[in-house]
Amino acid sequence: QVQLVESGGGLVQAGGSLRLSCTASGRTFSSYRMGWFRQAPGKEREFVARISRSGGNTYYADSVKGRFTISRDNAKNTVYLQMNSLKPEDTAVYYCAADSSIVPSTRTYEYDYWGQGTQVTVSS
Repeated sequence: QVQLVESGGGLVQAGGSLRLSCTASGRTFSSYRMGWFRQAPGKEREFVARISRSGGNTYYADSVKGRFTISRDNAKNTVYLQMNSLKPEDTAVYYCAADSSIVPSTRTYEYDYWGQGTQVTVSS
C-alpha cells in the first residue's frame, strides 16, 4: 500500500511558475514508476508526465513539453513537477500516481495509487 500526498498548488499569473511535490509513504517508493495527471472542470483526467523508477527516463504530454519538468528524489520518497510558462489552460487539479506495471503507460487505469490532488489556477 502506498499513500500519496500532493502539495504546492496555488494561484499564479500566466507566465509564472509553480513546483508541485508528491510525497509517498512506505519504503517501496523506488519500485514505482511515478506520473502526474490533471483534471480540469468538465473534462477527463489527462496524462501530464511520467518518470521511471530510477529517474533516468521521463515522458511528457505534448501540451506541456518544454515547459514542465518531472523529477524524483527516492531518498525523500518524493516526486516533483516543475511548471514554467504557465498558461490559463493549465488550470486543473493535479494528481500524482504510482504505477507498478511492467510497461510504462499514460492511461489512468494502469496506475495503482493516487493522491488527493492539488489545485492549480492560472489567471490571464
